Amino acid sequence: MLNDRLLRAWLRCRRKAWLDLHGPRAERHWHPQRAIQLAEQHRLLDGFARHHGGLARAGVGLDGLKTAQPLVRQLRLRSGGLPLLEGIPSLLLREAHPSAIGDHGYAPVIVRLGRRITRAHRLGLALWSDLLATHLGRPAPTGWVVGRDRPAEPIALDTPRRQLAGVLEQLESDLAKDSPPALIHDRRLCRICSWKRSCDGAAAAAGDLSEVSGIGGKRRELLQQLLIHNVEHLAAADPDQLQQELDALGEQNRGLAGQLVLQARTQLGHRPVRRPGGGAGPLLPELNGAAGVLLYDIESDPDARENFLHGFLVLPRGSTDFAMPDTGRYHPVLALKEHGEAQAWQRLQRLLRRFPDWPLLHYGQTERVELLGLARRQQASPAELENLRQRLVDLHERLHSRWVMPLNGYGLKAIAAWIGFRWRQPLAEGARCVLWWRQWRARRRRHDLQRILDYNADDCRATWVVARWLRQQDTA
Repeated sequence: MLNDRLLRAWLRCRRKAWLDLHGPRAERHWHPQRAIQLAEQHRLLDGFARHHGGLARAGVGLDGLKTAQPLVRQLRLRSGGLPLLEGIPSLLLREAHPSAIGDHGYAPVIVRLGRRITRAHRLGLALWSDLLATHLGRPAPTGWVVGRDRPAEPIALDTPRRQLAGVLEQLESDLAKDSPPALIHDRRLCRICSWKRSCDGAAAAAGDLSEVSGIGGKRRELLQQLLIHNVEHLAAADPDQLQQELDALGEQNRGLAGQLVLQARTQLGHRPVRRPGGGAGPLLPELNGAAGVLLYDIESDPDARENFLHGFLVLPRGSTDFAMPDTGRYHPVLALKEHGEAQAWQRLQRLLRRFPDWPLLHYGQTERVELLGLARRQQASPAELENLRQRLVDLHERLHSRWVMPLNGYGLKAIAAWIGFRWRQPLAEGARCVLWWRQWRARRRRHDLQRILDYNADDCRATWVVARWLRQQDTA
């Protein structure tokens, strides 16, 4: 039986749909982003439903349909033909279009979390529309798309319904195969997939080009056109010849071939190498003579556009060198929306002034962009802004400027783990931290907040582990 869940999965990734149906359950891992998405979908549906009595008053299942409720939820729809089809619309909205059940009909409602209405939204509505014909005597002519940043939009379903038959035929064909479809070209889309670990293992075993840091979907396709199909092929390529071939295909980055070949060779060699032209001298001169350093990490809820925690680990310089991260003092600054940005900025100012001129070490652009943005919004003086700019040191930028790492990513988790750092909460990640934050906001349980603080403190410690490694390479 084909259903709306398999259709959504297949439109995102054909391999995911096959694994959802046939894959071993033990290899499927829940991702916290899924819980965040479900909560956001419910919030958006609830906002849409308020104009029609609210979700709590919506009719349920077939009884809701038969009693002509303004809204109907949890209605399981099935077709009687082949292939067997099943779907459960997010919500049904009563409309004044005559149908087999009276002088009204129903239109399916779907939620979009992104900016655009996609093919998946249109075909999902089309499937529900066709399945509604079992009860309405005809397909629903329109559907509704509910999003964050604009009013709900009606979508005509004639064209998507014509496309649906061919799509379902391809879906059925893929699901009938004995082995999963190939890995998708752009595996950045796999970030929150429940089969990510399984596909990561398959990609590593096959030496897939997507395992090379810096190769996304488009570059993978370009390299395959040049008969470079795996990491070994790329590592064996001549950089100058490869660059000429890439130029002929329209590649604009003149140094790309050398970068990719070096990255592939480094990953196969399992040892970091210095990047050609990366310069000489100390990579972190700001630490020479500094009385101490502040390790800085922000936790954010991107959907809410909220930086809810600024975490600092204070490492003073001792008689010989900086203190070890386990002995450093951790200072969390919670930034609650109801208290306003002004209060958060004042608390940050007080902390930063306690440690004047100490370098602010962070990993990635987020901390620099957000802290400077907050300072500008709070009308910090030009001198204060310049002081912040001088103090902020991006370790990701410094690392990448001089070192090629034997890893398929340069994120803090990958780099610090390779060096040997271990987080106290092995499954902790940004999305899980956001989930803990939302749970704390809803229930105010100390346990949820403590997990966030521990995770952020570990991120600060991991940042110092990277800084210490970079300093060690300077003296090696």
